[in-house]
Amino acid sequence: MKRRSRPSRAKTREASLPEEEATLFREAVADAIPLVHDRIHHEPPPPPAIPRQRQQDEAAALWETLHGPPLLDLYLEGGDEAAWIRSGLAPSVLRDLRRGRWVVQDHLDLHGCNRHEARQLFSEFLMACMKRGLRCVRIVHGKGLGSPGREPVLKNLTLGWLAQRREVLAFCQARAAEGGAGAVVVLLAAT
Repeated sequence: MKRRSRPSRAKTREASLPEEEATLFREAVADAIPLVHDRIHHEPPPPPAIPRQRQQDEAAALWETLHGPPLLDLYLEGGDEAAWIRSGLAPSVLRDLRRGRWVVQDHLDLHGCNRHEARQLFSEFLMACMKRGLRCVRIVHGKGLGSPGREPVLKNLTLGWLAQRREVLAFCQARAAEGGAGAVVVLLAAT
């Protein structure tokens, strides 16, 4: 099978012109030398952006998590599941929270936040929940899979922030269907 070559643009233009104009065109371009495009000059693409501030924030958060003062005394039951209850409350409160006897009324997702944004959203969320009279909420902090060293930076910070708030009575790791190790269910005081 023989391939047909495509006609050049000049021949295509020439074919669409009346015969007299085609002759004039051929005479006008008879001594023209076709351009050879054997060199293509490309400027190298700019180097990829380096998110230096994000790297600094992540490094500072990781250092604070690993070397900073402990934010709370978590007691771990049944493995590494985080749970906390305010002193003076019956252990059954935490047990009921773990078993899902409290209905989660609202949730906050902190995925993609740095620690400063997370702290701000966290505070605003809890204040809004208290104003609305909510008792049980879920905070999704993530598992830290995108963090440097795959350390759960926001998880540790969130648990510490919760233990410092007066309105928080108890919290525990969410059940698997609600986020598991990437979320915490929080019981708030009645207003």
